[in-house]
Amino acid sequence: MLMWFLKGFGMSSAGGQRTRLAFAMPLLTLAVGLSAMAVASPARADFRVCNATQNLVGVGIGYRAKAGWITEGWWHIEGSSCKTLIEGPLSSRFYYLYAEDAERGGRWDGPINMCVAEKEFKIAGVTDCVARGFQRAGFQEYDTGEQASWMVQLTDEPATGGAPAAPGTNSQ
Repeated sequence: MLMWFLKGFGMSSAGGQRTRLAFAMPLLTLAVGLSAMAVASPARADFRVCNATQNLVGVGIGYRAKAGWITEGWWHIEGSSCKTLIEGPLSSRFYYLYAEDAERGGRWDGPINMCVAEKEFKIAGVTDCVARGFQRAGFQEYDTGEQASWMVQLTDEPATGGAPAAPGTNSQ
């Protein structure tokens, strides 16, 4: 592959052959090293949400940080696609998720009340949502078992109680 490139330098004699090899070896070593790094890169650790529906979904997440409870949103996830909400190894065992179907109005929720807002938000604290100018929404708890990576899949399938299922799994 590199030989056609080197011919452009006019190296066609026997001495040129040695020069070509001396020049090509570092390039070949670099190319092999880069491809090995791409193949052997470690699995990413993160919290991902996959939308298995055909509709646009808005997602909010809640978690406990060193400074206290945080809720963040909205991530807009197109149908049949995934988004990473938290990049890197997970620092908490429990994460909380709330999602709304932007087209049909359904939602994936749970019994844990946290604060959300109409527009993009990052809210500290989960109490007195309405008094602080936010809305209250019920989030579903996910016990990641202290795994470094986790994925939640939003589906149209009804779970027990008639609410859409949103199973979570260790994605390693």
